Amino acid sequence: MTADSSVQRRYQSGFGNEYASEAVPGSLPQGRNSPQQAPLGLYAELVSGTAFTAPRAENRRSWLYRRQPSVVSGGYQPYAQAHWTSGAAGGVVTPPDPLRWNPFPLPADGSSVDFVDGLATVVANGEPDAQVGMAALVYAANTSMQQRALVNADGELLLIPQQGRLVVTTELGVLDVALGEIVLIPRGMAFKVGLPDGASRGYVCENYGAPFRLPELGPIGSNGLANARDFLAPVAAFEDTAGSYEIVKKYGGRLWRNQQRGTPFNVVAWHGNLAPVKYDTANFMVIGSISFDHPDPSIFTVLTSPSDTPGTANCDFVIFPPRWMVAEDTFRPPWYHRNLMSEFMGLVTGQYDAKPEGFKPGGASLHNCMVPHGPDADAFIKASHATLAPHKLDNTLAFMLESRYRFIPTAFAMHGGALDPAYADCWSSLADTFLKAPE
Repeated sequence: MTADSSVQRRYQSGFGNEYASEAVPGSLPQGRNSPQQAPLGLYAELVSGTAFTAPRAENRRSWLYRRQPSVVSGGYQPYAQAHWTSGAAGGVVTPPDPLRWNPFPLPADGSSVDFVDGLATVVANGEPDAQVGMAALVYAANTSMQQRALVNADGELLLIPQQGRLVVTTELGVLDVALGEIVLIPRGMAFKVGLPDGASRGYVCENYGAPFRLPELGPIGSNGLANARDFLAPVAAFEDTAGSYEIVKKYGGRLWRNQQRGTPFNVVAWHGNLAPVKYDTANFMVIGSISFDHPDPSIFTVLTSPSDTPGTANCDFVIFPPRWMVAEDTFRPPWYHRNLMSEFMGLVTGQYDAKPEGFKPGGASLHNCMVPHGPDADAFIKASHATLAPHKLDNTLAFMLESRYRFIPTAFAMHGGALDPAYADCWSSLADTFLKAPE
């Protein structure tokens, strides 16, 4: 296995597929999952991403055939990482204001910060042990993880690079992740992050709730939005290097570490439908209005984590990619609104049409439940008087993490130096322009 980003990787296509892969011919058992003796002296190990009795359509599990089982590890000790907090309890009391953050800074020159130590929670809700809610984090790192791996038992992780490519090594193989791509790591699966471009930054969604899945398409039909075939899972690969590994594990809202004799990336073959995947957002098939009115942002949903209330998500991952605007007699940016759902937004590249100036790549914004928001004053004036010719929003990629639960900002978010204290000023010049009827 190699973390070299110049290597031409092979992948398996699909989302939630029954994948099968072997790095060495004959290492994958045939006809059964747990033979008395697994091929080539390997150990069989099951990883379950859902309860055994989950409905077949939702059941996720994979069988791994590895050189040593994952029980071969040392005892865990607490690991100090002050900025990665969990759930609503990790936040601070915050007024119901719209919030925005300038781009989060990269590590200082001369420092050495990898992906684990570069993570910081910005907002969160719910509680990991209750398997409810989610957190939105940022990462800023300049050092590749070497003999070190991360395991998150609290939830699955959705990585959204904003600056710098990633090489994500997982138990099931390696994913090269370019800008504009995302990667989804299942709960409990070991991985490490390489930084082929050096200093890197991005966003992470930590989903404590039901695993992400593709949204239902309803009247759209059988095609559209994110198509399953465009998700790519790795092929089996394993490290063959000596030396001990540090394992950092997130468990019950806290971080722990141990030192084990060998690599956790020792899976020679595997099969199943629980797997890390990557997705290129350029393949998203955008649906939009071709007559009038600005449609609801739910038409941009890539992945959804449902809650116990149908149609009301624990978390929706939504993107705003390049697209044509053609609606007639319409205020084309988003309308002013107050939502039941809370919204955390990030900007990967370009401009966001409702906030063309103050919202910068690498920054973020938060509009919680029933907090009013919408286009800034300049965007409103421009859109209200624009010639409504077909117009393409190009060279842009924003995303939104939407949740039914209120987001609680952390102390890092409120006092870490990136908060924009003048955000609300972007609406201050929206005057009362009411034209009274003549007497």
